[in-house]
Amino acid sequence: MERKLIPSATVRELCGGISDMSLWRWLNNPALSFPKPVVISRRRYWREAEVMAWLDARAEEREVA
Repeated sequence: MERKLIPSATVRELCGGISDMSLWRWLNNPALSFPKPVVISRRRYWREAEVMAWLDARAEEREVA
C-alpha cells in the first residue's frame, strides 16, 4: 500500500472540490467512515490510498443501488 500523505486541500479536490466545512462534516459523521487524518505539526494529512479506497467504495455502493 502506498504511503503518500496528502494535505486537506488535495483531499478536498479529490472529493469533488468540496469545502473545508464539508470535509469537517464528513470527518464528524460516523456513518460515512471517512478516513481520519494524520496530524503532523498541527497540520492534517491523509493517506492517499485510504482516501482513494473510500471513494472507490462509495462508487461501488452507487453502482449496486
